[in-house]
Amino acid sequence: MWFKSIHLYRLHGAAAEGIALDTLEAALAEHTHRPVSSAESRRLGWYPPAGRQGTQLVHEIQGHRLLTALRQERLLPASVIREEVEERVAEREAAEGRPMPRRDRQAIKEQVIEELLPRAFTRTQRIDVWWDTDRALIAINAASRTRAEEVLDLLRQSLGSLQVTPLAANWTPRSAMTVWLSDPETRPAWLRIGEKAVLEDPGDDGKWSASGVDIDADDTQSVLESGRQVTRLQIEIDERVTAMLHDDLTLKSIRFADALLDEASQVEDDDDPIMRLETDFALMTGALRECIEQLIDGLGGEADPAAPTQ
Repeated sequence: MWFKSIHLYRLHGAAAEGIALDTLEAALAEHTHRPVSSAESRRLGWYPPAGRQGTQLVHEIQGHRLLTALRQERLLPASVIREEVEERVAEREAAEGRPMPRRDRQAIKEQVIEELLPRAFTRTQRIDVWWDTDRALIAINAASRTRAEEVLDLLRQSLGSLQVTPLAANWTPRSAMTVWLSDPETRPAWLRIGEKAVLEDPGDDGKWSASGVDIDADDTQSVLESGRQVTRLQIEIDERVTAMLHDDLTLKSIRFADALLDEASQVEDDDDPIMRLETDFALMTGALRECIEQLIDGLGGEADPAAPTQ
């Protein structure tokens, strides 16, 4: 249940003003997950956050809502497709005695995909969504921005419309991280620098990475003096959450403090999986909400982008 990566989004319009829980549940029910068919390459739908033990599509605890999307795709390696296409093209060219036009090659490729797709293995991926209704904020636990945007598209399709923009701060993470690393005196009181960082040259002249080292050592300062900027930095916020902060404000490789995990393990749940899910979710979101607020404050406050039209 504990999120590993979060992509943050600000809600606008009707979704920011509030959507009733039963209305949201009914909207999601129209787009629930079903297994990918033999003719489909992928499918995305809503799934109970508690898995097979649950029936609810939305869990709400003190204004925090938990949604889960299930993404299923058929794995058809490009190398397999390419090999089969080349074999068929070679046979046709030998029989006809001429090179095959590009559009005919494309037609063969489409035919190969159609024939191989039903026999391909499937992979299922769970993507959790935290909707903070009090702060009109959405956080998606996805490994990539592409996957997060896919879930937003599903939510937009379910609700009919969804006005949302990536959360942004007045001071870009790249600028802030570079200053924090070059001048320790500028670091907020709640911030501790970890042991991992990635520095890149704005002119694309190379990347410097460090892991398991003292980031404040002279080596790092020398790299900073060469003009490189920090694009990723491991930080600890208020001794509760450790994560890699990326220059697009994504938080990855999230770890929660042992004290918080111990608190979760000590809660009596009577072996009820739904109670365990909701307990972990409440503790996690409570910690993340405060840490995100501190981080945005440390970045000069939230920027005020124009709301999207869709």
